[in-house]
Amino acid sequence: MVYGLDGQRMLIALLIGIACLIFMVLRTKIQAFLALIVTTVIVGVIGGMPLNTITITIDGVEKPFGIVNSITTGFGGTLGSIGIIIGFGVMMGQIFECSGAAKRMAYSFLHLFGKGREEEALAFTGFLVSIPIFCDSGFIVLSPVAKALSETTKKSVIGLGVSLAAGLVITHSLVPPTPGPLGVCGIFGIDVGKFILITLVLALPMAIACIFYARKHLAKKFYRVVNSEGEIVEAEYQEPDYEAAFNMDMEGIPGTLESFMPLILPILLILINTVATAVGTTNSFLKILIFLGQPIIAVGLGLLCAIFTLGRKFDRNTLLKEMEKGMASAGIIMLVTGGGGALGQIIKDSGLGNYIADGMAKAAIPLIVLPLVISTAMRFIQGSGTVAMTTAASISAPILAAANANLLLGAVACCVGSLFFGYFNDSYFWVVNRTLGVSEAKEQLEIWSVTSTIAWAVGVVEVIILSIFL
Repeated sequence: MVYGLDGQRMLIALLIGIACLIFMVLRTKIQAFLALIVTTVIVGVIGGMPLNTITITIDGVEKPFGIVNSITTGFGGTLGSIGIIIGFGVMMGQIFECSGAAKRMAYSFLHLFGKGREEEALAFTGFLVSIPIFCDSGFIVLSPVAKALSETTKKSVIGLGVSLAAGLVITHSLVPPTPGPLGVCGIFGIDVGKFILITLVLALPMAIACIFYARKHLAKKFYRVVNSEGEIVEAEYQEPDYEAAFNMDMEGIPGTLESFMPLILPILLILINTVATAVGTTNSFLKILIFLGQPIIAVGLGLLCAIFTLGRKFDRNTLLKEMEKGMASAGIIMLVTGGGGALGQIIKDSGLGNYIADGMAKAAIPLIVLPLVISTAMRFIQGSGTVAMTTAASISAPILAAANANLLLGAVACCVGSLFFGYFNDSYFWVVNRTLGVSEAKEQLEIWSVTSTIAWAVGVVEVIILSIFL
């Protein structure tokens, strides 16, 4: 543990903090963002972290250490990575909505996949989009499509949105070149190509299970649709109106290529960035492509594309007001996302995650289950799927290698564990729920935490079955 902190004391502090967090969001008037910050302070104080920031030396490097430092570092670090993308994404999404591009996307998906398969269409889209880009930004950019489908078909936006979110997070957690799975491949020293193939196959049943849950349970229990003003409202359940959707008036609506281009452009740039980075060339042209393919730059270019194509029919003031309307909706998403990052950071800074993982590594657990259990526990404790899988890989890879175990399967287990029960300390939990207008904690847990756990459970079964045959 860091700075002589006691691991058992920190673990007790975490349990007390989680209990307080759940109580605050369920039973009090305290807003979720404030509850997250209060919980972070509770964990730090009870765990024995310094009240004031001090300087400690770790591996020969001096670093600030303390409760307030963990809060500011976690909040800023989380928003530093996705905050700008969220801002760009919500502005782009607002342009999609006001220009009618989202309606064109919805219309295209309906005709491509056929009646009654909107959930599959969205999940498949997220499934592919999240391979090169982060699921957080992917959901922000694609959520207007789910809302447009809800408005036209009168299907629940919750069922549609969760299907999209599941498709995004599953491949984000399993399939390289996203950083987590790619890092796991590097730690285990396994072939990335083989890993991509096996994880793509394993990801399909996970996505199907989540679609089934979203369609059969969430869409009926949480029947909420998007009205003509673009607001998510509760309504009396009714059967989908495919006739109206397939015959919607498309006069004045942008064309298919024009509507999809602001979405396709950043995805292509990020894909090129991934390939060019893997090649590792010093070619000047590829260096420019690598720069343009950085997620912040790529999504920013997508936003500019939307402004100068989809936004050309609006005057300057109207378009600026629409984008500012989108920015206003991003505020609460950014705050609660940063609050979740603060809670995860204090757990990371205290060394509690490593303390628990080391203890599990010493327990009498079957070798192939070890990375799965460590990753699952780390995911639940500190929220970040990337941290969970890379920590599990770092601990379990040398153990599995020494025992001549199947390293490919061990790497898969690390990634599967990172899907477990996304809740308050997970930024994606807040992005999904807030974007879909879900503010009640009980509903948030049922809508997203259970969905992510279903994906995890299917993955666990797959890992166990593979361990028997491999």
